[in-house]
Amino acid sequence: METEAVYKCPYCGEPMKKWRTPPGSTWTCKIQYICFNDECTYFVRGWKWMLEKYNVKASYRHRLDPDTGDRGPIPVWSYDALKDSIIE
Repeated sequence: METEAVYKCPYCGEPMKKWRTPPGSTWTCKIQYICFNDECTYFVRGWKWMLEKYNVKASYRHRLDPDTGDRGPIPVWSYDALKDSIIE
């Protein structure tokens, strides 16, 4: 039996959750890992940064593509945004 890799957020150290990539997206992977910790500093400071730089009420969460190793932000418009595609 294979054990699944555990990816941790580089900003808060919490385990990242497996997330289903939306059909029709430009990402080639079927799943990604996202930090859904609402207290993560990356997510928390993102609200202020997006408001100051772009005048929008949004933030971002840290994302990892396990196929390519690509990491970066994924935009969110609320605390619950994208959580409906978490794979438990």
